Amino acid sequence: GVFLYGHLEQKVQDAEALAQKYKQQQEALSAQLQVVYEHRSRLERSLQKERGEHKKTKEDFLVYKLEAQEALNKEKQDSMNRYGALSSQHKILKNQHEDVKKQLLDLQLQHNSLKLEYRKAVETHNQKYAQLQQEKDSEVTNLQDTVFKLREESKLLRKAHHEVHSQLLSSQAQLEEFRQFKEVLQKMPSFK
Repeated sequence: GVFLYGHLEQKVQDAEALAQKYKQQQEALSAQLQVVYEHRSRLERSLQKERGEHKKTKEDFLVYKLEAQEALNKEKQDSMNRYGALSSQHKILKNQHEDVKKQLLDLQLQHNSLKLEYRKAVETHNQKYAQLQQEKDSEVTNLQDTVFKLREESKLLRKAHHEVHSQLLSSQAQLEEFRQFKEVLQKMPSFK
């Protein structure tokens, strides 16, 4: 009986020890589980935070993307407007350049025409001047000849006048002599 009691007591002690061991293991497991729960809770909170941040980041990114797209569209539109303005300006400048080129060509043609006219005018003027000079020289020569002839004629006339005057004086002297001779004759008795 004592042996059986001792054996049962031993079994009870073993069972208690085992129960204690299980209890300790359970406590340890509970503690571990608590740690796991806390860790899980932290992870969930962190994940929730991450999700929130991700959502905000996604929203921020969408806003940024939208703003960037708008900015890009605006820049594109501005570039198109600038290109349009530059294209119009280029067209205007090209037309102006063509006009200036045409004006220059017209002026060159006009200049050449005026140059030709000037050359012709100078040539005509020189010809007229040469002709007038020739006519003048001829006229001067003719006048000189006329003057020379007139001088010669004047000399001849003076000479003739002198001769006529001398003849007149001679005739007058002769006439006077005849008159005196006549008077002398009239005074002579034989002619009465």
